[in-house]
Amino acid sequence: MLCESASWIISGNKVTKSIRTREVWRIGKGILWSVNVPGDLKYTKSHEWVRIEGDIATIGITDHAQSELGDIVFVDLPNEGRQLGVEEVFGSVESVKAVSDIYSPVSGEVVEANGTLGAQSELVNSDPYGQGWLIKVKLNGEPEGLLSASEYEATL
Repeated sequence: MLCESASWIISGNKVTKSIRTREVWRIGKGILWSVNVPGDLKYTKSHEWVRIEGDIATIGITDHAQSELGDIVFVDLPNEGRQLGVEEVFGSVESVKAVSDIYSPVSGEVVEANGTLGAQSELVNSDPYGQGWLIKVKLNGEPEGLLSASEYEATL
């Protein structure tokens, strides 16, 4: 169903607004909740996002992941120079609920880790696609197997 005044598309238990940065609204467990899924990023089924600019990939965890984890209290990231393979654990995120591993969606060399998160780990919650990014990786080849925004939304 389309709500013309609000430009929302309602289909089953999913409500979507079509804009560059989309919010997906879902009805579950008696509540309506939203997830921000920017259309210009790539995603993994394990809830990491990737922004590719030239041969550098910026990686973070998705809005859905940070929402499920709750308040992030500590982030463990790799040192510069570390070589990563696809689906290799490169760090962890600790919240008030749990500690979760973070998997690399690409292969390459870590060229930067977000040092700001040491003192402000809450940025992963408040700005997961901006200041809450985790690492930057110099790519070894073309990334494969990443999901588009619409493919990722379908996994939620």
